[in-house]
Amino acid sequence: MTGVLLSVAAFLLVTLLLSLIRIWRGPEAADRMLASQLFCTTGVALLLVLAYAGSWPALMDVALTVAVLAVLAVAAFVTRVVRIDREAASGKSANAESREEPHV
Repeated sequence: MTGVLLSVAAFLLVTLLLSLIRIWRGPEAADRMLASQLFCTTGVALLLVLAYAGSWPALMDVALTVAVLAVLAVAAFVTRVVRIDREAASGKSANAESREEPHV
């Protein structure tokens, strides 16, 4: 059973490496965020497999912490994107108003 779990762990490590490559290459911020979510989810799975294979219950606590941090990272990213979109929309409307001819 341990051999199967270690092979699953090896597969998860390959997935982690692929997600790191995706984070590095991009091309957009949303792609990087999705890849980081994949990285965190795979990391949680890897920690849980290793905790079960090695009988290390402390790794389950670490996995839970990583999962919570992943949720917070997504919330921060979405907040940042929404704020940038709002600033861009307010900047466009202000520029549009300044280009209009004054009414006499």
